[in-house]
Amino acid sequence: MTTMISLASIASLSPRTLASGPQQAAGSAPPHDFHVRMQRLARLSGFLFIITFATSIPPFVYFYADALRDPAFILKGGFDRSLAIGALLELVLIIANIGTALTLYPAMRKRSDVLALGYVAARLTECGFIAVGIIALMALNTMRMNGSTTDQAMLVVTGQALVAIHDWTFRLGPGVVVGVGNGLILGYLMWKTRLVPRAMSIFGLIGGPALLIAGVAVLLGYTQAGSTFQTVATIPEFFWELSLGIWLLLKGFDANALTELENPQ
Repeated sequence: MTTMISLASIASLSPRTLASGPQQAAGSAPPHDFHVRMQRLARLSGFLFIITFATSIPPFVYFYADALRDPAFILKGGFDRSLAIGALLELVLIIANIGTALTLYPAMRKRSDVLALGYVAARLTECGFIAVGIIALMALNTMRMNGSTTDQAMLVVTGQALVAIHDWTFRLGPGVVVGVGNGLILGYLMWKTRLVPRAMSIFGLIGGPALLIAGVAVLLGYTQAGSTFQTVATIPEFFWELSLGIWLLLKGFDANALTELENPQ
């Protein structure tokens, strides 16, 4: 009797139920798991974008100010802790930069494997430039601390060379590569996927080329670094990254756009 009831029960199951049974028994993820994971990554991305602002602005404005603007900085002797704090902040910046690429990659690759990987590569390239700049300034700190027996004129020239290296890493990394990665690639992917409002993505599509043009103009000597032209060209990219970070942190990805990514037509 028990056997007959069991057979009847099995017969009453639909083919879909029978097919999904082993998967559920094995602990398969529920259908909404993709949305949950993507929203968590979106909010983490937003948080990391905010961290990039918090760790990139203070070194340039405050912690590196004396080293970058005073040619005699290297002659003052002693270890400069402000310079070291700025370097530490930029190390956190590198981690946050790479984090934004890794957390956005799973969603972006649903649209384009090549561009998603290109965004990761652009972020890594940018961080490579930043790392070289950190090394240059920490070498400056070492020379300041141990250069008391060195000819002062030679010491000043060495210090200026190290500062020049840092300046060019900034001009090529945040000044050029960001226009390609955060601007063009990320702006285009967000525009196509509609994961954030398209009106916001326009900032990236405008800011990327503007930053890239200004950076190349500085590279070729048509304008000075920090000129009014470059400053104005940087504004759209600044608001693109800031608005994207705030939006992702507070609202995450658009649910309908996630559904379309999960089940492409």
